[in-house]
Amino acid sequence: MGALLRKTIIRSGLETLYFTGAHHLLRPALGGVGVILTLHHVRPPRPDAFQPNRLLEISPKFFERLLHILKRMRVDVISIDEMHRRMVAGDFKRRFAVITIDDGYKDIKEFAYPLLQKYEMPFTLYIPTSFPDQLGELWWLGLEAVIARNTRIDLSINGEYRHFDCATVAQKRELGCEIYRYLRSMKTEKELREIVRELCARYKVDMAAFCRDLSMSWGEIAEMAEDPLVTIGAHTVSHSMLKKIPDDAAVRAEMEQSRAVLEAALGKRPEHLAYPVGDPTAAGPREFRIAAELGFKTAVTTRPGVLFKAHRDHLMVLPRISVNGEFQRSRYLKVLMSGAATAMWNGFRRVNAA
Repeated sequence: MGALLRKTIIRSGLETLYFTGAHHLLRPALGGVGVILTLHHVRPPRPDAFQPNRLLEISPKFFERLLHILKRMRVDVISIDEMHRRMVAGDFKRRFAVITIDDGYKDIKEFAYPLLQKYEMPFTLYIPTSFPDQLGELWWLGLEAVIARNTRIDLSINGEYRHFDCATVAQKRELGCEIYRYLRSMKTEKELREIVRELCARYKVDMAAFCRDLSMSWGEIAEMAEDPLVTIGAHTVSHSMLKKIPDDAAVRAEMEQSRAVLEAALGKRPEHLAYPVGDPTAAGPREFRIAAELGFKTAVTTRPGVLFKAHRDHLMVLPRISVNGEFQRSRYLKVLMSGAATAMWNGFRRVNAA
């Protein structure tokens, strides 16, 4: 299914649920006990026509609208520690929302953090430690830059050397989707990154610059960590899709070393984890087991869904609702928080822990 068609189908479904009022009717049955929201970037919109990673960013204006909606809704906006307490204690008297932000980009401190302070809302910031170390590989941005800056790309796909024209925006979008799907089909993270490194080298894209320019420094993270509103969580060292790392010991090291570095830098041991990418291709039963063995209180995925009482038995595989940059409408957010859309996505399974 093409990306544009997929977005059209999702948008149509959200519109239907909203304008028929079905999300209101279904919320008592499907809304669960709470919801974990997730986002990555909050910054002013970019004018570029080719933005395959636009889903990862929302505008400050929409982010404030989101906070305003949460303020008006009959939900408690709570920290992830308080969420853990409620889940373990079975304290479900009031529905709740938890705000989580992945990766620790500079724009979060500049644009999102002042708004969270204004509305006095707690949030969790998941940090991959290679990012503030300025060693991270933001390969998805490297791929975007290679395609954006060139009119033709040469790449070997499945052993066949191919030439791709990408002079127009339409061609760039089509090629971006094709290469991204190919990369995500790689069996290992190592293979994926080697391909992107080679592309960046050939087309003179400085992939290291994205980490240097976009990620918060340790000093900026430490400053935020002093705020009682902020909880710092682990997000591995290298931001790798853990399921694509064959060696169990290496997966364990990604989680544990990330936590150790954060503790050394900030003086507090993180108790919560987010799996990078976080969908079923990136984290599965092995990763859930290792996270539990390492003693994390919770671990979040990007599997779509709201929280139900049954999730207290599956705290290493918690679903989240993505605040998606392709769907910046208040009504979409209301439908997603109602649980109606994600229930249909999940085939009405309350817990998806496989």
